[in-house]
Amino acid sequence: MKKHKGSCLCGSVAFEVVGDFDSFFLCHCKHCQKGTGSAHAANAFSSSATLTWLSGEELVKTYKLQNSRHTKSFCSTCGSAMPYLLMEGKLLVVPVGSLDESFSMRPTAHIFNSSKAEWDMDLEKINTFEKLPK
Repeated sequence: MKKHKGSCLCGSVAFEVVGDFDSFFLCHCKHCQKGTGSAHAANAFSSSATLTWLSGEELVKTYKLQNSRHTKSFCSTCGSAMPYLLMEGKLLVVPVGSLDESFSMRPTAHIFNSSKAEWDMDLEKINTFEKLPK
């Protein structure tokens, strides 16, 4: 079984996921845009993997948006997105950016594309830089 380790930006929270992911979605819904401050969330989903908190579990807070299925867990110190369980613990959601090692799974799909930010189009055509441009 594959093991994935992850942590938050400040290093206070660390976790391990053991098992495989079923899917990897880029979600463009308005809730994910607000929650990430970006064009989309990037989450891997598993119905069989297990999550173990290695440190800082008490710092992880979970927010559930009323009248929706939207959930977000985060480090209460630095705000980094953290894993959480949905559907009464049957579905593990892991923000891919929280993983410490490279993640080779390709996204399964873009979802909620009807809410996609209007500036999130043809991004491969804009300039790229290896670091902050001068």
